[in-house]
Amino acid sequence: MLPIERKNKIKELIIEKKSLTVSEMTKLFKVTEETIRRDLKQLEEEGVLNRTYGGAYISEGVQNDVDINLREFIHVDGKKKIAKKCLSFIHSGDSIFLDASTTSLMIASMLNDLSLTVVTNSIKVVNSLNANPNINLVVIGGSFARSSQSNLGRAAEDNLKQYFFDAAFISCRSVSMEHGITDSNEAQAGIRNIAAEHGKQIFLIADYTKFDKTSFTKICSFDQIQHVVVDEKLPDSWHAFLKDKQITLHEA
Repeated sequence: MLPIERKNKIKELIIEKKSLTVSEMTKLFKVTEETIRRDLKQLEEEGVLNRTYGGAYISEGVQNDVDINLREFIHVDGKKKIAKKCLSFIHSGDSIFLDASTTSLMIASMLNDLSLTVVTNSIKVVNSLNANPNINLVVIGGSFARSSQSNLGRAAEDNLKQYFFDAAFISCRSVSMEHGITDSNEAQAGIRNIAAEHGKQIFLIADYTKFDKTSFTKICSFDQIQHVVVDEKLPDSWHAFLKDKQITLHEA
């Protein structure tokens, strides 16, 4: 396959799948990692995609479910700021829910000195907290989704309905004044919706790039959350909107 043909095929695949890893492309095209990285660099310069550690992704489209192994390396500094802010809302003795987002994973990595019950459907969160003796882990079972490393589906939703939380931390793919809080993955949205119904305090954790966008399926409306935690200052229009909804905005 000629280099131009390979790059055109990468364009087609990333538009279809929204994210690709270097390892899967080397196997598909039977070329070296260096060759794929060079292709991705050229495609990024052309404005086709965004590179990240281990692969590439695009942000466009209402159905945009990027592999979690790539999401871990996107907006890392922003996720750290959000996670540090969230720690101030978590207290020893609490029962909390952490979803299968990379921001929740960042929160989990910081729960070093707290005695908590943590309920999660995220295998990465489980692995992060596994060695922490202060954490009582409740793992939501269900069908294992490799792209998000989480348990999803009807069984997971029924399992989650048995639990209630002092605080639930939920992420999303997009936030819109008109359409509410939305996600690209319907099964993930179902889990987050139940968590939003079962928490005393609901924290939407979302970096600034997710605002003023809409994804495929609705998680919940603004009247189901009490807090928004974001990594950068939002426009005045969002300040006014959230104040009108009686939602506390925390700009980390």
